[in-house]
Amino acid sequence: MKKRIVDNEIKLIPYYKNDEASLPWYQDVDVCKQVDNRDSPYDLNLLHRMYEFLCSHGECYFIEYRGKLVGDVSLRENAEIAIIVCKEFQNRHIGRRCAKEMLKLAREKKMDFVKANIYSFNSQSRHMFESIGFYQTGKEWYRYDLRQGDFKCEESDN
Repeated sequence: MKKRIVDNEIKLIPYYKNDEASLPWYQDVDVCKQVDNRDSPYDLNLLHRMYEFLCSHGECYFIEYRGKLVGDVSLRENAEIAIIVCKEFQNRHIGRRCAKEMLKLAREKKMDFVKANIYSFNSQSRHMFESIGFYQTGKEWYRYDLRQGDFKCEESDN
């Protein structure tokens, strides 16, 4: 895995253990609710198990925005994408730009589609995924088809 350049503000850095940066994101109960439908924050043990799972079942990256780690994004072998951006940096189109980069990665891996599990109450994430072409396939599942002609990652929204 190598670093991926999303644009002039965002780089995706292959995951490495960095509790100082990542634990605070998962200590925010609002963010935990958005991402995992949890009402309690992560502890170090849960954080390490989560990253170990993501790294052993796909590719996991830290999101670096203007030189600061602000979240993570992963693409699992089962084509599931997951993104977390800390609250302080939400609503800057960081997640959208990273999701588009994961679509490019999925295409490189010759995947046919990418899917995302988005809780019904998480309208912010739902809107973000729909804005780049994901469509709902179930109560809390969204999909993006990577067939030729459907791929929209070249669009810029900076």
